[in-house]
This record gives sequence, structure tokens and C-alpha cells, in this order.
Amino acid sequence: MANDWWKNAVIYQIYPRSFRDSNGDGIGDLQGIISRLDYLQTLGVDAIWLSPVYESPNVDYGYDVSDHRAISKDYGTMTDMEELIFEANRYGIKVILDIVYNHTSDQHRWFLEARRSKKSRYRDYYHWRPGTSDGPPTDWVSAYNTSAWELDEQTGEYYLHMNSRRQIDLNWENPDVIREVEDMMTYWVRKGVSGFRIDQLGHINKKKSLPSYEEFANKHADPHFKIIKDEGAHPYIRQLNEAIFSKYGMMTVGESTSSTPEEALLYTDPDRKEVNMIFSSEHLQAKEKEKKQTDASDVIKLKKVMEKWQKTLENKGWNTLFWCNHDEPRIVSRYGNDREYRAESAKMLAATLHMMKGTPYIYQGEELGMTNPVFDSIDEFRDSKSLTEFQQRYFEGNEEKSKILEGLNETTRDNARTPMQWSDAENGGFTDGTPWIKLNGNYSHVNAEQAVMDPDSVFWFYQKLIQIRKTHPIVTEGTFDLLEREHPSLFVYTRRFENKLLLVISQFGEGEAIFDLRQQNLSIKSGELLLANYPADQTLPEESIRLRPYETRIYLCGQ
Repeated sequence: MANDWWKNAVIYQIYPRSFRDSNGDGIGDLQGIISRLDYLQTLGVDAIWLSPVYESPNVDYGYDVSDHRAISKDYGTMTDMEELIFEANRYGIKVILDIVYNHTSDQHRWFLEARRSKKSRYRDYYHWRPGTSDGPPTDWVSAYNTSAWELDEQTGEYYLHMNSRRQIDLNWENPDVIREVEDMMTYWVRKGVSGFRIDQLGHINKKKSLPSYEEFANKHADPHFKIIKDEGAHPYIRQLNEAIFSKYGMMTVGESTSSTPEEALLYTDPDRKEVNMIFSSEHLQAKEKEKKQTDASDVIKLKKVMEKWQKTLENKGWNTLFWCNHDEPRIVSRYGNDREYRAESAKMLAATLHMMKGTPYIYQGEELGMTNPVFDSIDEFRDSKSLTEFQQRYFEGNEEKSKILEGLNETTRDNARTPMQWSDAENGGFTDGTPWIKLNGNYSHVNAEQAVMDPDSVFWFYQKLIQIRKTHPIVTEGTFDLLEREHPSLFVYTRRFENKLLLVISQFGEGEAIFDLRQQNLSIKSGELLLANYPADQTLPEESIRLRPYETRIYLCGQ
């Protein structure tokens, strides 16, 4: 882990299916990504993280892999993939691959062989158990709110799936599985990738004793964590680190969405030799997805969660800084105002996050201030979890269709998966064909072409944040201290490093708020205003700062 380029980097996540279509079939592809590398270079990012592009039946759009060494025909060919890696590096952009090793597709060769016979050498690649008099082996529930066990009629046993019934959990206690994972990671290292994002890292090892949920009901809210083996993934991740990560200098980030800061520190403490960073979504859970308006309790909770993560990982370990990804609603619709103050709140949220300690991740379209769409019919959804939830609530729960659709519009993963809005042309410049999923109707005025031409756009605000990070070591190295902890709308913190002070002030609300410098014993007379999202007086205030709706300011000064 000696090569820590990722500490100073900004990483851009691409959901390939929705980024750019080059051949008119309505699905984004690798050549489409290649055609927009100049855009990413202009933004200033250091690496791209690709959601899965492997061969897949697309039950979960690539997170159900049927061949880890083949490229899905939807996205192109292996030659296209090799060209992308080469061209990205030519632009100074590294490529991070999404690795899905908690489970495979039910169409993967291993599983097809495993279900042929109980004596198959691949049988123990997965978790198989006989049923009970009540049916499934245990009461475990999947992320789809169904039984985590599926009966295989051919062999008369149940297999474990903590996600869709077509995403089958691998058995990491089988050393052959670990060897296969190492071999496949080495395959991609030799293709020239610079790192891995490991899907569901915290879920890969299950308790062999098959405890019921009731035994663990009070220990963790996430059903996955109720059945994970006590030492979790740590022994296996250390083994992968020795065999792959450290050996080849790979950047690594693991998904463990329910991890606490203390658990994340176990993964990311460099002395433990596991991974560089962890994705946890505790900060996003400060406000429920279904809740439309952000109130004081949400803001106060968010501040305290962020402070906890910053302080716990401040001296050892490393933070990921992210608002959005392929599974989460758009942040400007979640914590901001995506109508009257769309650009202002998008910039405010960006500044609040990017000036913290850690590696920032930008999800495609976030730099444009893209918002949640409106889905008018269940036929417009593509997210398998949303479709399953609709069926459960409508056909089994007899809820009103309009009420279910209203809720799904707030929570669906499709909020993040509508096509990238490149221009005001038909289909937002995403495709010449019929898009695989509907576009957000606001692409006529929220798009990359207009943003790049407007020096005051959200795009250029993100570009300036990236430049501040690269220019001022305090952003990477400084300590973090939260101010105004109980204020209902102000999110204020300082960073300190080598006699420098960085002050970040953000207003989470549509009213005005006053930040009193004297009360915090702060003076910024000797500093400068680095960035603001409103026209601001360059004369530095001595007593207080009045913040307008969703205003943010970043000051740098000597101590």
C-alpha cells in the first residue's frame, strides 16, 4: 500500500449502461465512455470506477456476473475494454474495476455445474442445505425481502442467495473459491487496471452454524450482518491483499454499507493490510429516502455522523467521500432543493463533502446537478428490487398503486440510473436509438453541453473543488473539527494543517442563517475566499457571515 496516489485523487463512477451509447441500441457502452474521456479530463478526475461490464443476464444489470473474464455484448468486446484502459491512461485517468465476488449469476458456469449433482466439484463453491419440515433451512431474509433460500428441484436442496434468487452466494470457506478470485483479479491486473471496488465486501463470509435471525435480532439492523461470521471478511481480505493488492499496488475500496466507523477502521488501518477505503452509507441514512423535506433533525444527525467518521479515521484508516452512486437517489433531490435552488444546493452539497478528509467520489451527472426523475408507471421502472417491492405491496399487500408508485419514486435505484444528460438534443444526446430506461425530462436545461459553456455552472464548481484539493495540502492532510453542532441548518467545520486554517460554511436550508465568527473565536482577516456559490464580497468579514439559501463559502487563512 506504499503507492497512495488515491489519497490525493478524485474518482468518477460510471454506470456504463447509462453513460453514453455509441451504436444506437439504447444502451451505454465502452466506446461511448471512450468518446467522453476528454470531458472527464476537463473535469479533472484522476480515475474512473466502472460498474460491472462483465457478461451477465442482467437480472441486476451486471451485479449478477456469469463470466468474470468476458465483456457483456451490451457494452462491446474485450478489445473495446483494452482500448478504454489504454485511452484512459493516455488521458491521465486510471481505471478501477467493480469486482463482484460475494455471489455469481445462476448462469455462471460454476453454478450450472454445481446444480447438476451433489458430487460436482463446484458444489461446495456455494452454500447448499437440506430443507426442514417448515421448508427453507433457516429464516434468513434476502435484500429483496424474500426468503434467502431457493429450492433446487433437481438436487432437492436449497441454495443461499442474500440478493435476488438469481444471485447465488459463494462459499468463501472453500479455498478453491479464493484461488479462483485471485486468478481472476490477476487477469485484470495484467489488463492494466489500477484498482478494484469490491462489491458487498462485508458480506462474503456467513456463519456456518446457520443461526436463526432471532438469535441476532438486536445486534444489527441489516439482515446480512445478522448472519455474517464473527470475524467477517477480514481473514480473506488480508489474504487477497498479500496475493494481489499489495503485490501489484492496487487501489482498493470495499462496499460495506452498514459498517460503523470502528468497523471501517479495521478494514482500512494500513497496519492490518486489508483495503484502502470502505463505502458505508450511514451518512445517507441520516435522512430516510422516503422523506421529502429535510428538517433540522436530519441536518444535525448528518453533521454528527460525518464528524464521527472524520474523527475515527483521522489518524489511521481513510474515508470515502460520496453523496451518490448507482444504488442511491440523487443527492440534490435528497438533501437539497432540486427546483428553485437546484444549482445552489448542488454546489453547496459538493463543497461540504469535498473539503473533508478522504477520497471524493463523483457519480455520473452529479457534477451537473442531475435530479431524481419522475416515473409515472410501474412499466417505466427497470430496478429489480423496485419491481419486486411493487409486486409484494400491490398483489400481496393490496396497497393502492398510486401510493406505492409515490414511495418508489423516492427510493428506487432507477433514480441514479437514468441516462447521462449530454445535451438538449433528442434523448439528451445519450443515444440515437430508444433508451433502455426513460430520461429525466429536465435534460433540456440540465446537461453537460450547456454546463461546460457556462462558467458559473455546477460542472465548473466541481472542477474548482478538484483544483483546490490538488493545490492545497490542507484538504488532504488537515485535521477536522465540527462547529455549530446543534445548529438546525448550518454545517460548519474547520481543517487545520501547518499553520493554515480552512473554514467551510454551508447553509442547509431555504432561509437565511448567520455564522458568528466571534462566538467561535475565529478570525479570517488574514485569509482569502477560495470559493463560493453566490457572488460574494471579497472583503473578509470580521464579526459574522450571513448565509443565503443553500449558500456555501470556503475560506483559507493563516492561524
